Amino acid sequence: MKRLWLLFAQVVTVLLAAFFVVLTLKPQWLGRAGPMAGSLGTISILQAPETPVGVTAPGSLNAAVRRAAPAVVSINTSTTTHNPQSNDPWFRFFFGDRGAEQQQNGLGSGVIMSPEGYILTNNHVVEGADAIEVVLADGRSAPAKVIGTDPESDLAVLKIGLDKLPVMVLGNSDQLQVGDRVLAIGNPFGVGQTVTSGIVSALGRNQLGINTFENFIQTDAAINPGNSGGALVDVEGNLMGVNTAIYSRTGGSLGIGFAIPVDTAKQVLESIIKNGQVVRGWIGVEPGELTPELAQTFGVATGQGVIVTGVLGGAPAALAGIRPGDVISEVAGQPVRTVSELLSRIAALVPGQPVAFTLLRRGETSQATVTPVQRPRPRAQPQR
Repeated sequence: MKRLWLLFAQVVTVLLAAFFVVLTLKPQWLGRAGPMAGSLGTISILQAPETPVGVTAPGSLNAAVRRAAPAVVSINTSTTTHNPQSNDPWFRFFFGDRGAEQQQNGLGSGVIMSPEGYILTNNHVVEGADAIEVVLADGRSAPAKVIGTDPESDLAVLKIGLDKLPVMVLGNSDQLQVGDRVLAIGNPFGVGQTVTSGIVSALGRNQLGINTFENFIQTDAAINPGNSGGALVDVEGNLMGVNTAIYSRTGGSLGIGFAIPVDTAKQVLESIIKNGQVVRGWIGVEPGELTPELAQTFGVATGQGVIVTGVLGGAPAALAGIRPGDVISEVAGQPVRTVSELLSRIAALVPGQPVAFTLLRRGETSQATVTPVQRPRPRAQPQR
């Protein structure tokens, strides 16, 4: 009996071994779909179909990047500063001429706007630079010349002498809507050209204390130091704005970035190329927001315009009869509701051409014809 049981056990062992060998090497003999099938479960690996070479994967923004990225450049600047202690005899005794001058390097981005080599960037990227080098996405580099700057919008125009330049296609920033997808292209931290994506978080941001004229596009696309002057493009690869600032407590991206709309940037570019500077209108008033308290005091409706808190003597506004306490509701037939809107309307006026201003004074409507002059250039800020 013991011998029969031993023989049975050996036969079962051999059959099980044969079963596992067949199951592993020839599962089709057993009508199975693959290895490790049956009561022990099934292991299967799903392989995605390969995308043909040259075909963009569904949902990819590669087409927009390929269209816009070649026209985005890196900008390297260098500035030589004079050490104020270099004239001290003891300083020169210990350090000689080695510490007399110090070189500081800067980093930013820019956008090629024309085949002639005009590049748009931020004023703060090139301000005070002694030497500027532009590096293209294809690896070419060239020294750049500053054609003009506009500190009030924080924009600057450079020019390089290379040929066969890729050029950015301009979009219409007035058509942007909150929620639209956008891409930020630039050279953050000097790591090389980088693309980040996000959406338009808000439009018309102002009163941030960044520029004199503010009408920013806010985005959550990651913008970091080095991105300044780079491109904000839509999903078609069209330029929608020039990245200029971030809100950050750490120096890195927190998802709140600001870009100058391309419509504003285009006006600055064309004015600098034509005149060497930006020509803006100016009438010499100090505007203020029309609060409910002020509206009640001066007998006008809230949100009906912008109140004049001061008028410069001898300025165009004073000559036209505008007085403190007047509320400007329209400029050249266009309504104004905020201070930034009024400043933008006045800045767009052509110096020397009379313009009709609609005023509210003690609840009564009147007209004033103002002849703007060219806006004075801002005074240079002291170095800190």
